[in-house]
Amino acid sequence: MLSNDGRPPRVPRSALADTLLERLTQAYAPAADPARAAAMTAYMRHVAPFLGIPAPLRRELSKTVTKNTPRPTQADVAALALRCWRLPEREYHYFAVDYLRRHVGTCSARFLPVVRQLITTVPWWDTVDLLAAHTVGPLVAADPDRLAPVLDEWIGSEDLWLARTALLHQLRYKDATDTGRLFAYCRRRAGHPDFFLRKAIGWALREYAKTDPEAVRAFVDAERAALSPLSVREALKNC
Repeated sequence: MLSNDGRPPRVPRSALADTLLERLTQAYAPAADPARAAAMTAYMRHVAPFLGIPAPLRRELSKTVTKNTPRPTQADVAALALRCWRLPEREYHYFAVDYLRRHVGTCSARFLPVVRQLITTVPWWDTVDLLAAHTVGPLVAADPDRLAPVLDEWIGSEDLWLARTALLHQLRYKDATDTGRLFAYCRRRAGHPDFFLRKAIGWALREYAKTDPEAVRAFVDAERAALSPLSVREALKNC
């Protein structure tokens, strides 16, 4: 099994990451809007500062950054993501999340410690949830024998963002959902008072209910005494 001790991964050397970071800062910095940045920072509970670039414009700028660049290696993806996370403004983190989503197929099981670093550094739902569903999820699906046991550790972690990631990583699995793990994870954290864990339990169940509503109803009926009202309400929205 991969190391799960939380040691920060090394930032690989990458000429592609050098190029992308130079283009990225040159594209984003002139588009900064201080007034909008203040509002965005406040909305995200001051987790990180913002440049103040609205999402549609940010996506257009990002296209110019990646235009005519080669397909990255795993080292390129790791270098870019880790270096983006060292920049304070949240838009750079969003760029890294989008880049990971596009190129996760390039990455192997050995990439998971990089994602763990991103999840646990400046964590909030805006990055964690996308990393869970669109990076951790595909990595685990591609190599469940190596990575599912790591998620089995994350669900019990004192770091609630790792636990939330474990709950949400199967959001896009549909028929391929490991229902034993899904229900075991929900059961494991059902009594926790944290809002984000309770919401994640409900969200994970609600999403799977699109595939098998009867299984979700049966689980909720069996565990209703342990589940929070929030988790139950969310879980049954598609039942």
